[in-house]
Amino acid sequence: MTAREPSRSVPRLRFPEFECQRGWPLTTLGAVLDEHGLKSDGTSDVHSVSLAKGIVPQVEHMGRSFAASDTGHYSLVRPFDVVYTRSPLASFKLGIVKQHRRDYNAIVSPLYGVFAPKNRHVGLLVEAFFESPARAFRYLDPLAQKGAKNTIQLSNERFLSGSLCLPEDEDEQQKVAECLGSLDELIAAEGRKLEALGQHKEGLMARLFPQGDESVPRLRFPEFQDAGHWEREPLSKLCDIKHGYAFEGEFFSDEGKYVLLTPGNFYERGGYRDRGEKQKYYTGEIPRDYVLNRGDLLVAMTEQAAGLLGSSILVLDSDKFLHNQRLGLVTKKIGVAWSNEFFFYVFNTQPVREAIHGSASGMKVRHTSPTKIGQVVVSFPASLSEQQRIADCLSALDARIAAQTGKLDALKQHKQGLLQQLFPSLEGEAQ
Repeated sequence: MTAREPSRSVPRLRFPEFECQRGWPLTTLGAVLDEHGLKSDGTSDVHSVSLAKGIVPQVEHMGRSFAASDTGHYSLVRPFDVVYTRSPLASFKLGIVKQHRRDYNAIVSPLYGVFAPKNRHVGLLVEAFFESPARAFRYLDPLAQKGAKNTIQLSNERFLSGSLCLPEDEDEQQKVAECLGSLDELIAAEGRKLEALGQHKEGLMARLFPQGDESVPRLRFPEFQDAGHWEREPLSKLCDIKHGYAFEGEFFSDEGKYVLLTPGNFYERGGYRDRGEKQKYYTGEIPRDYVLNRGDLLVAMTEQAAGLLGSSILVLDSDKFLHNQRLGLVTKKIGVAWSNEFFFYVFNTQPVREAIHGSASGMKVRHTSPTKIGQVVVSFPASLSEQQRIADCLSALDARIAAQTGKLDALKQHKQGLLQQLFPSLEGEAQ
């Protein structure tokens, strides 16, 4: 009696030189990963595991180290090792899996699982397998046990016991890994360009707006060099801020004519964020005073997520977006020289954001109010033409940032589509 042939699956997209070979076998993760159990070598830095950046120095990722004073019990991570975190994220509720791509040793929390791959190529394939939230959940959920406080209890042994399809031929492993690795390098390069543009904008804003006690900015357009000092006034003297309407939850919908704006529609750096499938619409009766017009200026008065408090947006279209509660509609007072485009950037300068944040109250979620925002003192040129010149300069840079963001997002979507074709379907694995 012969042993039964292991289940095999064929990916939809395969390199030509391997098309005549048998499908990928169904194997356990433990067949390609080993838990080495090595502890801190006493010289390596503590690293975090980031969804976007992989395994990175904790100081670089979080601004400072959160490690224990004694890291002797931390796990050692060598180049090409694979790390599994049990920390839940919004899309990855059972943790993430990343390969250490850097050429030095690191240490990570002892709560993480650290594994040595049979070779570096199969380690990258394991990371790629877990990049799909659906695929990661389908693999991990049957193995996980939920604790009393909904904590994830999944031992390293159980993590390795699950099954997946991988190429058994090391040449095919290398080919697929190199394809994905080159795409990762391109995504990383485009990500660095986006980061550089963001840093450039941050530096430019610090020069285009007065800092501290300065009465003029360090960088001024030539035609305004002799225009005199900028004004300094509390916002309450320049504008009014109106609370939004408490729309009734029973009329919230996943589709409709009117977009219900929330702080989730604000980027931390300012600007409108399209929430895609998560966007909420409103289908009930709408007070006309709370239907917004193109160019209206809104400020977030609640910190729904870190960094959102005080962020501002300019409304994209008329008769489409609703002025919801927790958002302040900013309108200039009569006789004030005020450009919404310019003051959109004023709200997103670091000193103003810090002042708004400092005015807020609340333990878990911080809130502010129109009155408190009105007490914030801002600097601005009295000339509308200078305000608009600055706004035009920064909006042109924002357009470049938006284009680069779109390019990066397109590459990431391309990779996700490629992964769906390079890996056999989950249904195929179960057969």
